Amino acid sequence: MDKFADYLHGINQRCCEELPATRETYAFIEDTIDFLFPFRNKVSYTLKEFKLELSKLEIKLEGLLTSVKHRLKQDPAQICRVFIGKLPGIYSKLMLDAEAFMKFDPAAESIEEIILSYPGFFSIAVYRLSHELLNLKVPILPRIMSEYAHGKTGVDIHPGANIGESFFIDHGTGTVIGETAVIGNNVKIYQGVTLGALFVKKSLAKKKRHPTIEDNVIIYARSTILGGDTRIGHDSVIGGNVWLTESVQPFSVVYQKHHVVVRDSKEISDQINWVI
Repeated sequence: MDKFADYLHGINQRCCEELPATRETYAFIEDTIDFLFPFRNKVSYTLKEFKLELSKLEIKLEGLLTSVKHRLKQDPAQICRVFIGKLPGIYSKLMLDAEAFMKFDPAAESIEEIILSYPGFFSIAVYRLSHELLNLKVPILPRIMSEYAHGKTGVDIHPGANIGESFFIDHGTGTVIGETAVIGNNVKIYQGVTLGALFVKKSLAKKKRHPTIEDNVIIYARSTILGGDTRIGHDSVIGGNVWLTESVQPFSVVYQKHHVVVRDSKEISDQINWVI
């Protein structure tokens, strides 16, 4: 066991110097979303307090980036300034997302309810934050963020996906959106939808492997759409439990055809006897 302890100690020493702390990353996510929507914790900031909280966020992010500075193309402080400068745009997109939830979900009673309690909205919020960090060539951190949201909500959105405005994920559980997926504006997705790759090979890592979903598309529960060349045309509806590996023209309706047989109860001759 001494040799094993020495081995783990050596690996841990190296990793501590080269990797961000997961708990600190999780805290940064929650703190950033709380800053954008402080009513999540029933906090009412003064203007001075808002500025103080913003500076705290910048310090926390710089600390996380410092742990991976050997892999950054820019100085951590510069990346922090650029990211903080993007927060107003991220906030605007999130408000459009929240409005889409209000528009599409008859059970939603207020924007505040959506921000406080909807797992789909939380997963989108984390995606929009992690996506901006990925665009700034920040390694590891965006993936830790996306997996945090995945664990909390059951929604798996890769930070590399490109998602337009007014995006709505209903229920969310089991939804998967791959790294090279492209989603337009005003798209509505239900639980269990997969936008995935048709082939999983390491050699395809730099190629577009996931589908493109154009504007105003609705994809119902448990549908699977695969392939980098697959494009769902705008204003289309994809029904539940559909499997697609080819493109669909705009204004299409795609659904799985069910065969229903009405049987005569007299045909049941054997007694049903279940023992559990």
